Amino acid sequence: MSEASPARACGIDFGTSNSTVGHWRPGQPTLLPLEDGKVTLPSVVFFNAEDDSTHFGRAGLADYLAGYEGRLMRSLKSLLGSRLIDGKTEVHGRSLLFRDLLGSFIGELKRRADLHGGRNFEQVVIGRPVFFVDDDAAADQAAETTLAEIARAVGFKDVSFQFEPIAAAFHYETTIAREELVLVADIGGGTSDFSLVRLSPQRARRADRHDDLLANGGVHIGGTDFDRLLNLASAMPLLGYRSQLRNGRELPSGIYFNLATWHTINSAYTRQVLAEQKRLAIDAQEPEKAERLLTLIDKRAGHWLANEMEHAKIALSEHDRTLLDLDLLESGLQLAITRQEFDDATAPLVDKVETTVATLLRDAGVSADGIDTVFFTGGASGVPRLRQRIAALLPQARAVEGDLFGSIGSGLAVEAARRYG
Repeated sequence: MSEASPARACGIDFGTSNSTVGHWRPGQPTLLPLEDGKVTLPSVVFFNAEDDSTHFGRAGLADYLAGYEGRLMRSLKSLLGSRLIDGKTEVHGRSLLFRDLLGSFIGELKRRADLHGGRNFEQVVIGRPVFFVDDDAAADQAAETTLAEIARAVGFKDVSFQFEPIAAAFHYETTIAREELVLVADIGGGTSDFSLVRLSPQRARRADRHDDLLANGGVHIGGTDFDRLLNLASAMPLLGYRSQLRNGRELPSGIYFNLATWHTINSAYTRQVLAEQKRLAIDAQEPEKAERLLTLIDKRAGHWLANEMEHAKIALSEHDRTLLDLDLLESGLQLAITRQEFDDATAPLVDKVETTVATLLRDAGVSADGIDTVFFTGGASGVPRLRQRIAALLPQARAVEGDLFGSIGSGLAVEAARRYG
């Protein structure tokens, strides 16, 4: 890494919810501005059917929420490692490969990085979760291979990867003055990843950091999963989830799960689904709830509701109560949610994350009182109950909050400069 000239390569944090690009430049900010001066680009693609155009990030989400006809795709990273990655979807009446959909977004990240970095980046270090897919090594490797192929297809010649929590550790290491044993807790939109690393200013000068990494662990749980469970527990019952038909049977739940999950929302907008829900509404014991569901499908408002749930999660990370205006579904309809309700809805997720951390420490043979610092990064690491449970496992450790959306991209930039010069 040259101390005098900018790095040749960049680092890309392709996130489930937000993405960043880092470029190490002496005396300048590491993260490149990607949209309206902001360093984050929401991982969103909107295909505007009215003028046959494609929009990314905040601009795409704004067009969708403004009511333009089209197709919104979000949580694109969730496609990696899933069966959907080899499939197709329909956009503007044309068939589009999901691989090409990811390629359009990664290509846009590169285009904006080239523009604001003032160079054509040909080398890149891309962040990856500890596990794209839990408990399936072949599918996990296939996900990384797919992402590498996509990156090369959009113009990168040399592509390599680094675990996202390790990248965050390297970013944190630039801020410390003494050696620390650090648990990096990276809780992003799609995964919760943890790394146990020895960091220090002296170790930072080493080319090989293999011996400094004590353990990695992760689970496929992230912010979008918290959104989904909150949606199912609070909003979807207003639309008939868990309510009954006249024969005493529950309304089929599949439609509600699809509408609460970002990358399956569009599947609820087909003519067949609408026809089926109209048929079920006739026999619903609570027809007003079924009507709200029909309104949501008719207005293609699933993404809007999911976005409201994300805002509610963020609000409940700071306040004990939040109030949502659901006028779009029914005039005057409001939904009050408390933090306790949020905690109750997401308790299974918090339990799994806590177990992952405890297992990591046990497998590494490290006692809880041996950890100096817990470094939190990732947008979902602000969930209070989640942070409290991790802190309770490590009562002697100092809690440090990094840049929740920028630590990984900054660390990947450091790693890119080390690898490629």
